[in-house]
Parts: sequence; C-alpha cells; structure tokens
Amino acid sequence: MKAHANIRHDRRELRATAEMRIANPLLGADLPTEDLLHELQVQQVELEIQNEALRRAQTELEASRDRYVDLYDFAPAGYLTLDANGMIEEINLTAVALLGVERDKLLRRRFTPLVIGRDQDRWTQFFLGMKEPDDTGSVALGMQRGDGTVFPAQVDCRRRTVGAGGTAIRVALSDITARKAAENELELHRHHLEELVSSRTTELILARDAAEAANRAKSTFLANMSHEIRTPMNGILGMAYLLRRGGVTPKQADRLDKIDLSARHLLAIIDNFIDLAKIEAGKAVGETTDFTVAELLREITAVVGDSIKAKGLALHIDTAGLPQSLHGDVTWLSQALMNYLGNAVKFTERGSITLTGRLIEEIGADCLLRFEVTDTGIGISEDMRRSLFVPFHQVDESFARAFGGTGLGLAITRRLAELMGGEAGVDSTPGQGSTFWLTARLGKAAAAIAPDAAPVESAEVRLRRDHRGARILLAEDDPVSQEVALQLLREAGLAPDLAANGREAVRLAERTDYALILMDVQMPVMNGLDAARAIRALPGRAATPIIAKTASVFDDERRACLAAGMDGFLAKPLQPDKLFAAVLRSLDRHSQAGR
Repeated sequence: MKAHANIRHDRRELRATAEMRIANPLLGADLPTEDLLHELQVQQVELEIQNEALRRAQTELEASRDRYVDLYDFAPAGYLTLDANGMIEEINLTAVALLGVERDKLLRRRFTPLVIGRDQDRWTQFFLGMKEPDDTGSVALGMQRGDGTVFPAQVDCRRRTVGAGGTAIRVALSDITARKAAENELELHRHHLEELVSSRTTELILARDAAEAANRAKSTFLANMSHEIRTPMNGILGMAYLLRRGGVTPKQADRLDKIDLSARHLLAIIDNFIDLAKIEAGKAVGETTDFTVAELLREITAVVGDSIKAKGLALHIDTAGLPQSLHGDVTWLSQALMNYLGNAVKFTERGSITLTGRLIEEIGADCLLRFEVTDTGIGISEDMRRSLFVPFHQVDESFARAFGGTGLGLAITRRLAELMGGEAGVDSTPGQGSTFWLTARLGKAAAAIAPDAAPVESAEVRLRRDHRGARILLAEDDPVSQEVALQLLREAGLAPDLAANGREAVRLAERTDYALILMDVQMPVMNGLDAARAIRALPGRAATPIIAKTASVFDDERRACLAAGMDGFLAKPLQPDKLFAAVLRSLDRHSQAGR
C-alpha cells in the first residue's frame, strides 16, 4: 500500500511540474515543449509498469498469506501460540476442533483451564520451567473439551523470542487417544503374557520336578536292580573261584569255566543297561589318569584274548603310531574298544581281527587319536549300517537269534566316543568284513611312564606274610556272599569276624579295635552308611579303615560312601585279586600310621 502512495505522489509531482512549465515558459525555456511532453509520457509508461509489478507482488503476497493460513489452520496437529503469561494469542482450526470451543472464545484466554484439574499443577510446573530461549519440552496431559468430555493429549512446546524481547510459546497439541488405547492394549497383552509365562514356568517346574522324580526313581530302580543281580553274581563267581582253588578235575574245571563265562556274560548285559542309563542321564563321570598304551592293550587282551583263541582267530595289533604315554579316561577307552572287539569276535568265524591306533592331530599336549577294529567277518549292508548305533536295535532279528546280544554295545561305544570328544562309525562290505572306528581326544602324559617292573608278589601272598592274624570285620547280610568273603579272607591268613547287619557291626566295632572293616552298603536293620557314621563316632574308631562293598555302580552312592566316612569301596561281584589288593593297601597304611 505504501508503494501505491509513492507512485501516485510521483505522478502528481510530474504533472504539476509540466503544468508549471507550460504556464510559465521561463521555467522550461531550456526544454522544448515537445520534449517535455515526451518525457512525461515516458515516465507515465514507467509508472504503469511499476504499478503492474506492484499488483503482481500484492497478488502473490495475498496468495502466500492464504497458503500459510491454510497450512496453519488445517495442519494435522493443533497449533497454539501462548504469551509469557500463558494466554492464547493464536490458535489454528485443528486445535479449535480438538478443544471443541469457538476460536473467538479461545483467543486471549488462559490455556491452564483447558487442562483437567488433576493435571493443572503439572502443566503449570512444566510451563514455568521453560525459562530460556529455545527451551523445548513435552508433557502428556488430560485436556477438557467444551462439551465437558476429556481426551489424552501430547503437548510439545518451544520457547521463542519475538519482537523487541517479547516471549512466545509455540505449542503443538495432539490427541493421543489411539496411542493410549494401543498402550493399554499392549499393557494388557503384557500382563497376559506375564500370566502365560508364569503359568508356563509353573508347568515347566512341575514337569522338571516330575522328570527329576522319574529320574530319581529310575536311578533307584537301576541301583536296586544292580544290587539284586550283582549280589547273587558275587555268590556264583565267588563259589566258582573257591571250587577251582580247592582242586578239581579237568571236566569240573571246564564246567566251572562255563559257569564263570555265563555269569560274566549276564553281568556284562546288566552293566550295559546301567552304563547307557548313566550316560543318558548325564551321570557318566570320567576319571582321567596317566596310562600307557601297553597297559590299555594288556587289559583289553586279558578280557577278549581267550574268546579270540577259542574261535581260532588271529589277533593283530598295530599301535606304533600312538604316543606311548597318554592322559585320559582309560576305562571309557578300553570299554569302547572291548565292545568293538567283542562284536568282531561274535561275527567272525574265520580269519583275523586287527586293532590299530594312530595319531590324527597333535596340538601341544592334546591329541586326536583314531582306533580301528577290522575283522574278516560277515560284513554289514549299507541299509543295516544306518541303525547300527541306535540303542536296543539289532540290524536284523535273525542276528539276535544267531549271535545274541542286546543291541547296546555299539550305542554305548558311540556315546563314550562323544564323551571323549570324538566320534564313532563303521565301514563295511558284506561278505568281506567290517571296520569299526572311533576317535578320541586325549592328552599326553605329563611325564613318561616307566615300563612295568619285574613281577612282584601277589597281594594275597603279602597278606599272609605281613598281616597274618589281623582282625577283620566283615559286615554282610547275604549268606552266600558271607561264605565267599570269609573263605577268601581266611585263605589270605586273616582273622575275620562276621556281622549280619549294620547295627551288629557297630556293636562289634565298639568291643574290638579292628584293623579293617569291610562294610556292605545295603543291609537290613541298619545300612552300611549309617553304620559307618556310628562307628566313626565311637571313641578310638575315627581312624579305623572302612571299605564299602557295594553292588551299585553309580557315582552318587560312591560319593555317599566317602561322605559317610568310608575310605574306599569295592564293587560287587568281588574279584579276589582286587579284594586282596584293597585289603593290603588299607592294612599297610593302618599299620604304618600306628607306628
């Protein structure tokens, strides 16, 4: 508008100047009249051009203002401008619609009354906290509409400096009803999920407890079964041993050998069941020691050598590629190899069996070893090989009828190989033979193990010589086991007393200072664990050697024996050589301690 006024002023001045020159020729004597008129026309055109530009600028300005108004009024969020006192100076139509109050009634009105009562103090504190230029903040408030209804709102603010030090608070107002509903629904889902998780956790705990109870029941059953089978096996094997020592005819010796072989076969079957149960229950605990390959081979051949000779097979052993002193679980390794060798003997009618061992990888003291047992037996087809290492599975029902077996040996061997950090498998050609292999990660012995010295006196001979007449207490409830153990101890030159249960053992130990007590774990009236604790509490009996005799092969029971104060344990069926060795060690230590 100011530009229009300037243009009209310029026109009036030009017209006045021209008229003065026409009326008074002396003023424009230096310019011809025609030139003066021309100049006026030129200026008239320039003024019209400027006027047109001005009209276009005005039009664009009005259009820009309209666009701003539209963008402001119809923005998706409500916008307000508050002064330093919280009065509404500007408000767009979106905010008007959100608040449900006419614009004229909102302008120059305080913002605080639009906030629901319980949130007004929070809004006031928030508003007063915005003190510095460009301060920003956000607060969730409950807002009240003109009709009295309320809605949750998100209020975002920024402080601005306007004019000559004035203050304006720019406010963005958003209805967050949908967001709150979603949050509430999410919260409900979260609570529901927590309830589901809690319920599922309870179910899992109950399932775990049930599984643990079932596992304990299974372990108890297996322990009882082991006891019930191993106890009579102890009598069978012990009586056969005593009969053979008493002098028999060749025919009687042959029959005793068959009794012994059948009993040990039955014992091997129950051992397989228990071993697999221990492995699957995670209770197979290895015992790592230093050992030599020569010791390993000697133990293996002592078990399977006779059966190989009985079938007229040749046994070849090639372990030259192995470190001769190793560190690992020799029991697991020998059991796995004996399973392979036993199968090879079973399925090979003629020819040979070859055991090889070689070093595959060596990193420092750690070694990856591979063992193979190759036979010239019947071989196995590819289809049958797929299920060879599955527990309780025979490759063919006719095999079970022809060769016997439970189908557990190979499954146990694979599990033992895995426990030793390796694998197990088989390569076979029907009619030509099979090669069963396993790998194991073992260590090298820290120091070379000296070769076996010359044969020494047996433990039985040393017992007769060094401990003849030593008083021994045998606590055993099974009559046959009593007879076997008493006879073995007497033949070793010892003087055993007998207690038929734990309570009787405590009574006898109270009266006599025995050099050694052999304590059966499972007995009536009082078990061996309670008896051992009671004996340890007797005056002067804290150091009396107590060796547990147990038919259980579970480590839990063996740990319980040690916790009850026993010094060691012997597994049933008792092997005479191991019995004499254990008794000799205990008597030697006891006599040395008494010096």
